Order: sequence, then C-alpha cells, then structure tokens
Amino acid sequence: MYQTWRISNFNGVLLACYFIPTWTIFAFRIMISPIQGLYERPNISLALFMSDHLNLTTMSTVRYAWLLALGKLTVVAFFAVFLLFTTRASIRKTGGCDEALAMALGIGSAISFASMVMASQVGEFAAMRLHVTELLLLLGTAVVMAIEPPLPRDKPATTSEQPARDSGLYGLSNPSS
Repeated sequence: MYQTWRISNFNGVLLACYFIPTWTIFAFRIMISPIQGLYERPNISLALFMSDHLNLTTMSTVRYAWLLALGKLTVVAFFAVFLLFTTRASIRKTGGCDEALAMALGIGSAISFASMVMASQVGEFAAMRLHVTELLLLLGTAVVMAIEPPLPRDKPATTSEQPARDSGLYGLSNPSS
C-alpha cells in the first residue's frame, strides 16, 4: 500500500488538510460579510492595499472581496478533487490526481504571492509572514512534484497467442476478401 504513494501525493494531502478548512472558513466569512471578512488577518493586506492605493468605492471593494473568496474556493475545490482522486489506488498509481493538485498549487500560489506583495506594500508584516509561509508550502510541493520521478508501472502480461484477425469496420467482414 505504501509503495503506491508518491511523496508529492502525501505532501498534497497534507496541504489539502490545511488549505481546505482554513481557506473555506475565511472565504465563507467574506461571503457572509464582505467588508468585515476582508479586514481579517489573512485578507487584511488586500483590503489595505485597495483602500490605500486603489481608492475603491465600497461596492468595488465588495466585488474584489467576492473575487478573492471565489479564488480561494476554487483552490479548495481543486484540493477536494485531489483528495477524492487519491482515495482510489488506480488513479493514484497512474498519476491521474496530479492535474488537480497542480491546478490547486498554481492558483493558490498566485493568490498567496499577490497577497504577499500587497502585504509588503502596505507594511502589514504579520500578514506577510502568513502569505510567505503559505507560498513556500505551495511552491515546495510544486518543486517536489516536478522533480519526483513517476511510479514504475507494472508491465502487462504478454501471451503467445496470435492477435485476433481484424474483421473490418464495426466487426463486419468484407465479403470480397
């Protein structure tokens, strides 16, 4: 059983166990109360950057808050699909779960990187440490995924039988042959 788990799959499961509850909670807080949810610690850098540098109206701020919540829920959805795929050994052995993990890592890294840059611009160092940590977790898993060799596949059993004669299109034989 343990021979079918790649390090990137195990690392992805650990990341999913962190990101799914954390980002879901904060995305739902934004959905319930967009302005109050935006001014909580994980999202404060975006809120301060928008108010200081972009001078947005309240409705525009709400729209950006909803966009952030949608992005975080998209990452959560890809991590959930990845977890679902890792439960099946046949999908895990063939690497079918890697695409969902790669999408979660890509979108999550983009959100964390943008939040980190905004936090450094507004001087919010506690939020910057949070986003740097999340970004390093995501990028570390991406590097492990890129470097790790694929699992060795079992070779199919070969038989000495002759292959079946091609009987033509849709199994119908040609009467002129």
